[in-house]
Amino acid sequence: MANIASAKKRARQAEGRRQRNMGARSTMRTYVKKVREAVDAGEKDAAQAAYVKATSMVDKAVGKGLIHKNKAARIKGRLNKAVAALAA
Repeated sequence: MANIASAKKRARQAEGRRQRNMGARSTMRTYVKKVREAVDAGEKDAAQAAYVKATSMVDKAVGKGLIHKNKAARIKGRLNKAVAALAA
């Protein structure tokens, strides 16, 4: 554990950021999961609506530095492919 005041403050700040990041990442994953569930259930309209929201959440996660932009592109690409296959 830190002994110096500035190091203690840094540890507190890091913990706060970690908690915030975990929440934001969890929210993003939840929206991605909703798309997958809608696709598995065969609900075309629900899947498309969930995809729009999930895409927004993934892009926000990139903006906050939670995930890499290439990972975001991979997630969105896979979801889009699944939704498109459902529509076809």
